Amino acid sequence: MEAPAPTTPAIGFPTDGRCNYFVEKKKRFCRMVVAAGKRFCGEHAGSAEEENARKRILCPLDPKHTVYEDQLAKHLKKCNSREKPKPDFFIQDINAGLKDETEILEQLVPLSSLSEEQLETLIKKLRKASEGLNSTHEDHIMSHPALHDALNDPRNGDCAVKHLKQQASILGNIEKLKLLGPRRCFVEFGAGKGKLSHWVDIALKDAENVHFILVEKVTTRFKVDGKHRKKNSVFERLQIDIQHLCLNRLPVLREGRLPVVGIGKHLCGVATDLALRCLVETYAASFKEKDEEPLAKRVKNDKTEKESNTLAKEGSEKDVPETRTPVAGIVIALCCHHRCDWRHYVGKEYFKALGLGAVEFYYFQRMSSWATCGMRTSLEASDVTAERKDAQKDEEEEHDDVGDRLTDGSTDSLPGTLTVEEKKKIGHLCKLLIDQGRLQYLQQKGFSPALQYYTDPLVSLENVLLTAVPAHLSSQEKNQSVKGNMNMMSSTSKK
Repeated sequence: MEAPAPTTPAIGFPTDGRCNYFVEKKKRFCRMVVAAGKRFCGEHAGSAEEENARKRILCPLDPKHTVYEDQLAKHLKKCNSREKPKPDFFIQDINAGLKDETEILEQLVPLSSLSEEQLETLIKKLRKASEGLNSTHEDHIMSHPALHDALNDPRNGDCAVKHLKQQASILGNIEKLKLLGPRRCFVEFGAGKGKLSHWVDIALKDAENVHFILVEKVTTRFKVDGKHRKKNSVFERLQIDIQHLCLNRLPVLREGRLPVVGIGKHLCGVATDLALRCLVETYAASFKEKDEEPLAKRVKNDKTEKESNTLAKEGSEKDVPETRTPVAGIVIALCCHHRCDWRHYVGKEYFKALGLGAVEFYYFQRMSSWATCGMRTSLEASDVTAERKDAQKDEEEEHDDVGDRLTDGSTDSLPGTLTVEEKKKIGHLCKLLIDQGRLQYLQQKGFSPALQYYTDPLVSLENVLLTAVPAHLSSQEKNQSVKGNMNMMSSTSKK
């Protein structure tokens, strides 16, 4: 008679000559000595037989775990997957986008089932649509003093260093955009353990009135936000799908009306689109006093005389935003374009203007995985295996080298008519086209967006950072820069 499988994995195996019964309360096997030829001690022999006769079934709420059949009713009342009361900031599908043409996608065949002619037609459409687009971005690989000690800690393994380099560069880019300062609310989408917000908080030191909202739809272990006890910064974690998040209903944003900075590290394709819509549509809409009133005018009218005087006094401080804007900026490291979804995609208008629709988007987002999967040489194969093992340990924060895992769990085999380099180029074009739609969307919403490389591809194959700041602020900075150059030229000529 064997002991039942433990609900929580044990560390190691039962010692030879010791009891094989797993003590659930202590999370280990019983250490009592057993008689010759026996597997259980006298204390647990009867319990093992009794429990072994009990039947375990899949939990109806979440088939990823099992439960004793005779305890099902009790388990359903406390199961973490049970439906909980919806919070005030939950509004069903508020950031989902319009539902159109989705029924077409159900009839589409996998990429591997397309004929060579059909595939060639798709690639021709892709190349025509991407004509004139700059296929390379500027390098904005940066760092930040806040991570200096961590980056030089000899106890860190390769995986930890890889994450720290990316977080340091993202933090450097946030500072370069003048978004790192007091009196702001940082919203980290797909927060996982919350490490990006952690480093932002470290970099801000004792900055006043800083709020962090960490958005993650699943329960996360080893969170770092619970360790922060600073007086001037507050961490708030929301367990919710971005698709249903209404930031307007959060008290800190409804009452404090702090400028929001949206951040994220390796935010999966569909989550990026949901986050953009959450910020620049759902949240920004609450600041509109008139439907057609320009953003700059709305901001000006929104300021009270007291706020204007305060800003005038503090105008010399670099960290104080020049104007009150609902969304001060966006800095998101992109990832997993193959996980995009036509319904949620924010660049539909861009695709339709190019004569493309849901069908082409479906195949382009699947072909985008060609840019980051199955392209390594045999010499790198062992490194890939090691990287994937590390990635599994930190899956909620990192999605490198998982491009071949598609949204439906399948994998599309790559057509043999294309060379490895051709497939990589096509994959990059697909990613570029999808991102270009996002840039146009942000421009239409009054932002000045950009794409740049924020880390070396040897650190992460997903190395593109999407940034955006309000267009009127961006133009002000440009004007100031031009004036500064002219003043320098004038003083030089006088000399």
